[in-house]
Amino acid sequence: MSAETRTHPGKRRAGASGIPETMRAAAIDRFGEPEVLTVHELPVPSLGSGEVLIALDTAGVGSWDAEMRAGWYPVVPPPFPLVPGTDGSGRVTAMGAHVHRFRKGDAVYSYSFANPKGGLYAEYVVVAEGKVAHIPKGLTLQEAGAIPTTGLTALQGIDDALEVKAGETVVIVGASGGVGTLAVQFAKLREARLMGVASGEDGVALVRSLGADEAVDGRHGDVSEALRKFAPDGVDAVLGLAGGDTLDRAVKSLKDGGRVAFPNGVEPRPKKRHGIEVIAYDAEPGISEFNNLSVAVEAAKLKVPIVATFPLSDASLAHKRIAQGHVLGKIVLDIA
Repeated sequence: MSAETRTHPGKRRAGASGIPETMRAAAIDRFGEPEVLTVHELPVPSLGSGEVLIALDTAGVGSWDAEMRAGWYPVVPPPFPLVPGTDGSGRVTAMGAHVHRFRKGDAVYSYSFANPKGGLYAEYVVVAEGKVAHIPKGLTLQEAGAIPTTGLTALQGIDDALEVKAGETVVIVGASGGVGTLAVQFAKLREARLMGVASGEDGVALVRSLGADEAVDGRHGDVSEALRKFAPDGVDAVLGLAGGDTLDRAVKSLKDGGRVAFPNGVEPRPKKRHGIEVIAYDAEPGISEFNNLSVAVEAAKLKVPIVATFPLSDASLAHKRIAQGHVLGKIVLDIA
């Protein structure tokens, strides 16, 4: 279906299970600008034996979603209409025969990149069991829906790629974004001494409020001087969440034996330097990975900055907001 439709959920036919046969979803019929993202009426995805059907409350919106809408796709894209969305939260509606970790009605969050049965900009999604987890204590459904991708990326950068230890000096470049605001809190949870390179003075204020020991405006501040003052003998580790000259200046501040990590997709990549370990990584979902995230979220009493909320019908406006830049925290879609 390519035409935009706005059918009321209450008028839909339900199958024998009580699950509607169709759902509203923000989808595309071709790659292009944000305007190609419109509301469709699509079939609710079928449920396999190792999968979970979730009635969605919130979907996260990230720059990677916009890139996929515009035509970049990490695998062979499924046929149109294509539903974007890599993460979100909601309640379990049904489970496959081999799924035993959940009950109907459980509040869950999920990360499934390029999900084969359609993304999370929809009223329902079907995802593999290992890519779903109960939401951490202390988070609302909206907050939980904002963090699966960014939370896993942040925590795995701090813990797995950089292996940050208590007392180390750490710099996060891109600290005021969706991943960075969480990475700041996870680095402080590991008792690091932390400097955040943020976007704008409002970004600096946000990063400081989340626990950074020091913060500098990457656009207008003297980053090199701030780094020298922060760590005269050099820093131990850099998490690069934004590429370019600022990241390269942070890498130059590393002491011999230091390390820099960045998620794949950060461009331009940090320049290599003799005596410095450079680590590229991808966020990985899984039962143990989500368990680690939930433990860290609860221990950190995580704050989830949400800069804007759009209804599902305005998903194109959410993508336009992404394109404007200077996103402090995360943008979400209110689906429920």
